[in-house]
Amino acid sequence: MSSARNDDKTIDIPDRLYDASTKTNYKRLRFFGKGGFAKCYEIVDVVTNNVYAGKIVSKKLMIKHNQKEKMTQEITIHKSLDHPNIVKFHSFFDDNNNVYIVLELCKKRSMMELHKRRKVITEYECRFYIYQIIQGVKYLHDHRIIHRDLKLGNLFLNDDLNVKIGDFGLATRIEFEGERKKTLCGTPNYIAPEILNKKGHSYEVDIWSIGCVMYTLLVGQPPFETKSLKDTYTKIKKCEYRVPNSLRKTAADMIVAMLQSNPEKRPRIGQLLNFEFLTSSPVPTSLPSSCLTMAPRPDLLEHIDRANGYKKRTPLVELNALVEDTRFESTFLKNNLYDPIKASGQTSQHNDEYRADIENLYTQLTALINSKPPKLAGNLGDENTDPAAQPLFWISKWVDYSDKYGFGYQLCDEGMGVMFNDTTKLLMLPNGINVHFIEKDGKESYMTVNEFPAALDKKMKLLSYFKRYMTEHLVKAGAGAVIAEGDSISRLPHLHTWFRTMCAIVMHLTNGTVQLNFSDHIKIILCPRMSAVTYMDSEKNFRTYRFSTIQENGCSKDLYQKIRYAHEKLKKLLEKLS
Repeated sequence: MSSARNDDKTIDIPDRLYDASTKTNYKRLRFFGKGGFAKCYEIVDVVTNNVYAGKIVSKKLMIKHNQKEKMTQEITIHKSLDHPNIVKFHSFFDDNNNVYIVLELCKKRSMMELHKRRKVITEYECRFYIYQIIQGVKYLHDHRIIHRDLKLGNLFLNDDLNVKIGDFGLATRIEFEGERKKTLCGTPNYIAPEILNKKGHSYEVDIWSIGCVMYTLLVGQPPFETKSLKDTYTKIKKCEYRVPNSLRKTAADMIVAMLQSNPEKRPRIGQLLNFEFLTSSPVPTSLPSSCLTMAPRPDLLEHIDRANGYKKRTPLVELNALVEDTRFESTFLKNNLYDPIKASGQTSQHNDEYRADIENLYTQLTALINSKPPKLAGNLGDENTDPAAQPLFWISKWVDYSDKYGFGYQLCDEGMGVMFNDTTKLLMLPNGINVHFIEKDGKESYMTVNEFPAALDKKMKLLSYFKRYMTEHLVKAGAGAVIAEGDSISRLPHLHTWFRTMCAIVMHLTNGTVQLNFSDHIKIILCPRMSAVTYMDSEKNFRTYRFSTIQENGCSKDLYQKIRYAHEKLKKLLEKLS
């Protein structure tokens, strides 16, 4: 019997949902996430096949926490809105147990996941996002609505990475000119000083929040972040924050204008569009989805200082900090934990940034194992998964020809790469046309399958050979090649290093993830930036768990064994990279 804690707890949420007012039947699909009192599922209209986000709120919880009035206000405000940069409200209905809100589905999640994966984004990308945030907030202010909780987690992204402002739980409407709101239920993430000082507040609080968002995207952490709420509030009241030298003047000027203690001195929403940061260069019309995890190509982005994105990392202090206790380990670990490396790729010279991710992951897994999480008979249920932390890229196929040429692999988006024995790499985008060459020192150059330097002729032939082999022998051929608008600036994560043991292959990508493919056809993908592990079974079903969830609730015995094995192999990987 599996533990009670891995029950789904979805007894009160039916598989079929019916909206009597529109006579619409929905089928509940996969769990999408949770927040506050709400759970979110993908739901599909069974007649049109249109897929939506179903925000489901338990009436019991709503009444228990006095949230009914807040919920009513949220629905009233949100259903009145219609703008391309605001999550579309489709309908709402209820039954005896729950309130159901049908919303536009934003499959690329929120900007919080973008921030965790990337930390610092380029000004080029920031211009794209901030422009859209301003457009959405301008629409709200033009309709006398203050959002009051603009933060990365409430800025959602659709398939084209366009911003959609959501969660109107703290929003309010200004009833008359000059009205200053005095109360606020809940605590917004990027709270303005006038709210803390209880002096009354209005539209300017949203300008402050946009300043915090822009700072966080360009600097990598919020402007007033400290270890305690009290210290953060003190810094906010004093407007005490630091503008790093790495920020260009145009970006710094715009942030400083928004982050002013006196709300009257902050620019109005429409005035933000006139700042040089947005007018000095064209605002991008699109970004490739690779930008969720990798910076775009630097050679095509004007005014980008490549060094700005790199931060010095702290070295790992203790490598052997694991409390060893193998008395109760399984036969799998007893037989395989210290199995030798059978084959491996060389490592390139530019290791520091990549090594830091491995060190971070090793430290996190050490803490997880030392916490002795409960070993469960089965997987934890959907309630304990975090689909938002699911990896964007993983290796779907690989072929090892390292005895002659190198190691070839295909990514889940059908992009592919070859790591040659001399540690240089060739990557091909999913369109089958754009190719990136990475030299031993990490320097990148960009070309196409038809135009490339003569010196790369042999390697380009090998790339096409690997591609043909994987297409014919390992995967179904994809549809015809299509060059997407964003391909010109797209950069894929690539294989940094790999090795094979008796029962697994270990692969490290340059976006920080470490993937282990086991001989029993189970894969695990570990991400230090999201602090999460994804367990993929032989049917390609994904379950993604935060490390903190496993520490608190446990995990299946099989997943624990594979995490424990991965931890030991990470030690080998660190030795290899030192």
